[in-house]
Amino acid sequence: MQFTASFLILASLVAFVAAETHTITFTNNYLQTGGCGLNGDSCTAVETTLQNPTSPGAGSATDITLIPDHAFSVTSGFGYFDGCDGTGLDCTSASCPGAFTDPTNGDIVSCEADNVNLAITFCD
Repeated sequence: MQFTASFLILASLVAFVAAETHTITFTNNYLQTGGCGLNGDSCTAVETTLQNPTSPGAGSATDITLIPDHAFSVTSGFGYFDGCDGTGLDCTSASCPGAFTDPTNGDIVSCEADNVNLAITFCD
């Protein structure tokens, strides 16, 4: 009986995880990564967590970071699609309004839609 109960709990968890899907698309218009470190240092970076919200404010979140050791390298941007369409951020210069330049500033762009997708573009 204990094995059956454990199996049913495991099967329920697998079904819950499998029910969530997200797609990330990258458009790379000739991005040269020679100057970027293994963790994206010295370059513009896009950070994201894609997840279906389990409570208000607990959905997907994406931002652009220029926090040192990151630095503006190329125009970059992102936008959600198939939910929260038109919501995103573009970074077209080193001043990049909305990007994090230290841990206390910048914009996290949130999306509370289930199964939202994300498009990231470099060198737009």
